[in-house]
Amino acid sequence: MSTKLIGLGLPTRRMAPSIVPRRYYATEQPKYFNKILIANRGEIACRVIRTAKKLGIKTVAIHSEPDINSLHVRMADEAYCVGPAASNASYLNMDKIMQVIKESGAEAVHPGYGFLSENAKFAKLLEENKVAFIGPNSFAMSAMGDKIESKKLAQKAGVNVIPGRLVDISGVPEMLQIAREIGYPIMIKASAGGGGKGMRIAWDDKEAEEGYRLAKQEAASSFGDDRLLVEKYIDNPRHIEIQIMADGQGTTLYFNERECSIQRRNQKVLEEAPSPFIDEETRKAMGKQACQLAEAVGYKSAGTVEFLVDSQRNFYFLEMNTRLQVEHPITEYITGVDLVELMIKVAAGNKLEMTQSQVGLKGWAMEARVYAEDPLRNFLPSIGRLNGYREPTETFKDGNTRVDSGVVEGDDIQIHYDPLISKLVTYGTDRREAIKRMSAALDSYVIRGVNHNVPFLRSVMEHPRYIQGNLSTKFIAEEFPEGFKGHQLTESQSDELVVTASLLHYNKQLRNYSQGGIHSVPKDATNFVVTVEGKQHKITLEDVQKSGHKLSATVHIDGSRHYKSSTETPLSQQVMQVDLETTDKIVQNSVIVSQFISAIPHGYRLQHYGSIYDVHVESNRETELRSWMPKKKVVDTTKFLASPMPGRVLSVNVKVGDEVTAGQEIAVVEAMKMQNVLRASRDAKVSVQANQDVQLDQVLVEFE
Repeated sequence: MSTKLIGLGLPTRRMAPSIVPRRYYATEQPKYFNKILIANRGEIACRVIRTAKKLGIKTVAIHSEPDINSLHVRMADEAYCVGPAASNASYLNMDKIMQVIKESGAEAVHPGYGFLSENAKFAKLLEENKVAFIGPNSFAMSAMGDKIESKKLAQKAGVNVIPGRLVDISGVPEMLQIAREIGYPIMIKASAGGGGKGMRIAWDDKEAEEGYRLAKQEAASSFGDDRLLVEKYIDNPRHIEIQIMADGQGTTLYFNERECSIQRRNQKVLEEAPSPFIDEETRKAMGKQACQLAEAVGYKSAGTVEFLVDSQRNFYFLEMNTRLQVEHPITEYITGVDLVELMIKVAAGNKLEMTQSQVGLKGWAMEARVYAEDPLRNFLPSIGRLNGYREPTETFKDGNTRVDSGVVEGDDIQIHYDPLISKLVTYGTDRREAIKRMSAALDSYVIRGVNHNVPFLRSVMEHPRYIQGNLSTKFIAEEFPEGFKGHQLTESQSDELVVTASLLHYNKQLRNYSQGGIHSVPKDATNFVVTVEGKQHKITLEDVQKSGHKLSATVHIDGSRHYKSSTETPLSQQVMQVDLETTDKIVQNSVIVSQFISAIPHGYRLQHYGSIYDVHVESNRETELRSWMPKKKVVDTTKFLASPMPGRVLSVNVKVGDEVTAGQEIAVVEAMKMQNVLRASRDAKVSVQANQDVQLDQVLVEFE
């Protein structure tokens, strides 16, 4: 029996600015549904609900047991529990969802993305029960959802395809034969895959054999279909996709392109529209082929045709996603349309009233996927409770910053689902302005309780290659070959951190003295030492003034660099904005944003340019005495192999007493449906310590 929650009346937070930034074409009032069910969770469920409310449509949410208090449940008019935490028992439970549709009286279903969004069986089930599916019909979904069949159809439709074998491969021997025919590198892909799951790149026979095994496991786990195909890997490509919309009544339009080349583990991290690489001629050619493919299968609704583009702007069909894409907001910004509204409109039987010439392209938009993951640990997922959460839209309210999220402060990031926290989107008149706004938004985004990838995203915004638009799917591998180690501060950026810490420290001293009944700060409180990344700086403050929350002072660093600075942010408010002006001959004014994370012994933990720094502040005497303190011993962790993430151990490939060599596979741990191979760091005999479910840094193997 489902749990029904109607009119919860629970508090919500202010949503992102208007979904439609500029314009929307319509000549008459279209017909819509009275009630729709959103077969999803998280930010995309919230996103669909916002447009439905705008159109006056009642909404029905579904949720798993642990999601009972989730934001999408609070926002919907009705909500029904469909099962326990596991996706296959809840959000993939078609029988239960059909029961909720019948009980709630929903006339249509919007699937969002993921889960059942590209499940042809579910679309067929809805068709048989005369429930509208806000997406393509089951035939088109089946044809395009299969990577093998979709490439065959693409060839027939006159679409460029990548060389490879467009049939399910029977095993490792056949895969190796194909690899030798088309040449390495190759891409091993799940036929029913998407989102980077069930996908492996191989450069030789050894990598191909391992990739085959892991891709097959991931495909079976994520899609219930372990069929694989092999194709030529296009080295150093750009990942560019075309957004299309078809009404099933003769009109198919393309809404320009999106650049999605910044990826980790074949999953997108940063997207932008338009692409800094594509010219008008290529855009039209790609758009034409995307529409040809959609028309070949009688497509209806929103869809995305993905291409790989080489350095000569040759493009090759990759796959078609028969659903709304995660990155659709950037297309909405540059075209001024609400894609979810168009999906609902055509699903209700309305025609598209736009023409291709009316699909504009104005300005530039960027999307950063904010994940609960640790970029310092190769982007492995992180779980926990959001004990602090504040979105940039609370600071930037001009409509050029948008956050699509499904969480609020106090929510848990769970191991059962995708680690996406939100999609942060910024818009500008050009690419440079969009990057500048994204940097400011990332600096102001407060996320506490879980590790997150904001430090990496912020560093990319500063990266010269990214700023130049010189992108490829190998960007992360090439620019961070040893992994992301945190933002590398320049001297001026280090000075900014020193100034911020100095103002914080003086404000703290002023507060401490006033609480003790002393209303002035001793002179030696304006002389101290600030240490950043092991480098000590002698600080002197002059012209200090305090009025209310505003504190201003001239900060002298090492007697050679001088900054007039001021801030109005009290210590309790996490985000600090500091106005900075150098007193050198070349005067440079700037506004810097840092975050106060916490106090630490003799200092402060601050977030600056996205990364976390422990900044120590001590008196001159304390600094002198510190040199006499004993050094903390470093714990030797080389004799342990610990789980780098919370997850489930799928296999342990060594036994107690086995001799292993460096690089040998020890175990496979699954987290968020991704297979992660753990290898021995050195030759040794091992004793295995493994459980089914493991936590971050839990010891799996102890080297003897």
